[in-house]
Amino acid sequence: MTLAKLKRIDQARIEISPDYKEGMRVKGIIYVDELLEKELEPQAIDQVANVATLPGIVGASMAMPDIHTGYGFAIGGVAAFDLKEGIVSPGGVGYDINCGVRLLRSNLTRQEVLPKLENLVNLLYSEIPAGVGSKGKIRLSPEDQKRILVRGARWAVEQGFGDAEDLQKIESGGCMEGADPSLISNKAYERGRAQQGTLGSGNHFLEIQYVDEIFDERAANILGLFKDHITLMIHTGSRGFGHQVCTDFLQVMERAAQKYRIPLYDKELACAPYDSPDARDYLAAMKAAANYAWANRQCIMHWAREVFMKQFGLPPGKLGMNLIYDVAHNIAKIEEHEINGIRRKLIVHRKGATRAFPPGHPELPDVYKPLGQPVLIPGDMGRSSFVLLGTQKAMEETFGSTCHGAGRLMSRHQAIRRAKGRSIRREMEDKGIIVRSAGRDTLAEEMSDAYKDISNVVEVVHRAGISTKVVRLKPLGVIKG
Repeated sequence: MTLAKLKRIDQARIEISPDYKEGMRVKGIIYVDELLEKELEPQAIDQVANVATLPGIVGASMAMPDIHTGYGFAIGGVAAFDLKEGIVSPGGVGYDINCGVRLLRSNLTRQEVLPKLENLVNLLYSEIPAGVGSKGKIRLSPEDQKRILVRGARWAVEQGFGDAEDLQKIESGGCMEGADPSLISNKAYERGRAQQGTLGSGNHFLEIQYVDEIFDERAANILGLFKDHITLMIHTGSRGFGHQVCTDFLQVMERAAQKYRIPLYDKELACAPYDSPDARDYLAAMKAAANYAWANRQCIMHWAREVFMKQFGLPPGKLGMNLIYDVAHNIAKIEEHEINGIRRKLIVHRKGATRAFPPGHPELPDVYKPLGQPVLIPGDMGRSSFVLLGTQKAMEETFGSTCHGAGRLMSRHQAIRRAKGRSIRREMEDKGIIVRSAGRDTLAEEMSDAYKDISNVVEVVHRAGISTKVVRLKPLGVIKG
């Protein structure tokens, strides 16, 4: 493919012309500035173009500035499909269904935490299971498993893991209606049985942070974020359960694409028409995995709160560890959007992209309706994370979507090779960041060099107006799998 068919629209966007590849039904749009454009992978550009060939796609095939090559869809990809002509594709959600981010604020200051930081990190590491195949404290009966898949974070609250008010600050209230446990394979149940309440491995983490810089004082005050105050960020998803659901339904969708004679420019884009039994079954199973993930983050949050209470000897009211928001970034949802002046229901796929709804949106909790949706963007473990707000411009341009993180520059194997002879743990400690990890190679895989600079990524979406900066968060202690 010729790069001559890539055209810069403005300082934040480039366009992939519909004649870039045969079969494209719409253009592609990638949100990158000139700096990040240099880091674009040709394969990821091709994936954005491939998505533009799918039936019923509306508007444009899009990718955020953290774009990198994924399975089928590029990670950072956003695509919306008509409910009559369009499709559903597991590749547009990803293997880690409802991988997402949860952020808590606290009344603690950085100065209060630093003397106890190492003990705090060690205690969190001992109390919250992490690593490949990690097993949690919760042992689920078959009926418990089914209840989690239907109830999501509500199940966790009903078991005493958190408070009912937490549910108000979780996307979809922590539960997508319409999950069907009968569609889940025995293998998925087996993989999920002992992993509820576990962090997992790879880029998943629990991070103690502090508010380093405030860009929007009014918004920060409403969110309860103040300079030098401590926050806690949790980044994980549906673990092996969601991975197996995706694996199972990719096989279903491969057969469906042949059955419905859908031309695929990449077999990883296996899909089925939205109104087909195959797509309905996948979405019902995906919702079950999404609910598993929300319950998972709810349990982890509850245990983390208990660790902070124990370490600082403070009751909940004085500790003030309240949930700011929880948002998914690997999910497909039915949403209403305006297309050519007409409100339409669409199935929006976000894979490595975060919902960014504007002030007044009916899906936001009342407390955030005047403000807009909190957007939580984690960076790599050695730099920063950000809180932003959703905007009306995002609704108009990106189906209410923005970036989800820093985006990888290196594969995990490349990162391990690049880190040979280095002590990433010591390098982190030299920066004042205490790290604990279960896997030997995890720190090498997750070193800062392996990622784009989150500040550059966030600056693109801020300048584009699809989400606006509120605060920057700096890491103090990190738990990795």
